[in-house]
Amino acid sequence: MGYGMLAGAIAAEIVATTSMKYSEGFTRLWPSLVTTAGYLIAFALLAQALKTLQIGTAYAIWSGVGTAAVAAIGVLFMNETLSLAKVTGVLLIIGGVLVLHLGGAH
Repeated sequence: MGYGMLAGAIAAEIVATTSMKYSEGFTRLWPSLVTTAGYLIAFALLAQALKTLQIGTAYAIWSGVGTAAVAAIGVLFMNETLSLAKVTGVLLIIGGVLVLHLGGAH
């Protein structure tokens, strides 16, 4: 149940962050509202996930997957450049999440 809540929190955070780009500094109403609602949902679901998951592991997964997904969205849909440094950074984030998760396994 905790990982399901965490997945929902990640999805909401990705939608919120992507919408923030389209809000143009919170000057456009609908993207600004989607950003606000997305983050409220993300934090509410993350709080529920933390009832059953370890905070370090849950937060690492939430931020790591969100970062990797938003970076991919930027490259695929927002004409951002893909570089070796960007790929390396995302791989390091994923590796760090895996190490934290495996380190917390019993």
